[in-house]
Amino acid sequence: MALNKAIQYGKEKRKQYIGKNYCKLVDGTCRNHGSCPWCYDTRTKKNREKDKIAKQEILNYIKYR
Repeated sequence: MALNKAIQYGKEKRKQYIGKNYCKLVDGTCRNHGSCPWCYDTRTKKNREKDKIAKQEILNYIKYR
């Protein structure tokens, strides 16, 4: 079903971009990928920690090779 038909017949279930999330209150243009301060501190912390560990492992491999 085309998007226009889905909207016309009330079958469109996608949520609007503007929501009640705290992140949207901090920065309305953010889509939870780390561009605003809140996302950088909370949502991307796991990825930053994994990157830090991976870089350390690479340095250890090069050092003890």
